Amino acid sequence: MEDMLRVGVITSTHGLLGEVKVFPTTDDMTRFKKLKKVFVDLDREQLELNIASVRFFKNLVILKFKEYGNINEVERLLKKDLLITRDQAVPLAENENFICDMIGLNVVTDDNIEIGTLKDILQTGANDVYIVETKEGKEVLIPAIKQCVLDVNLDEKKVTVHLLEGMLEE
Repeated sequence: MEDMLRVGVITSTHGLLGEVKVFPTTDDMTRFKKLKKVFVDLDREQLELNIASVRFFKNLVILKFKEYGNINEVERLLKKDLLITRDQAVPLAENENFICDMIGLNVVTDDNIEIGTLKDILQTGANDVYIVETKEGKEVLIPAIKQCVLDVNLDEKKVTVHLLEGMLEE
């Protein structure tokens, strides 16, 4: 499990006073209102920044950091990930997991046949879709619905699924 969770990506500056636009990678962008600090991933180090203000514009979050007062100071943060520590994360409900914890899990059927590795999770409006990469390099799409995803076991690093007819082409 990762210690840090990505909540957004800084996309551009906003105005001249050091604000930045952030594309949220969390399912509820209003969570930024509760954050007091974030970390910026600068590749070799993680820079801790204190949030001075949060605003929303369309599908973006506009943040102002206490440490920066003008556009020139924040330009080095562009295209960088915003991270939080796990203890800052919103508590998960029962049967919920962070996507980053699930990537790389082995995916097996309810008959214990190995399908492949969970490569990514698409978040759609209706339900998530698991992208599973087979040993042959093919992708299998599995909807994250109760009929298909039977169990996610992080300790065993395994997702147990029930494949509906036609999901796995032979």
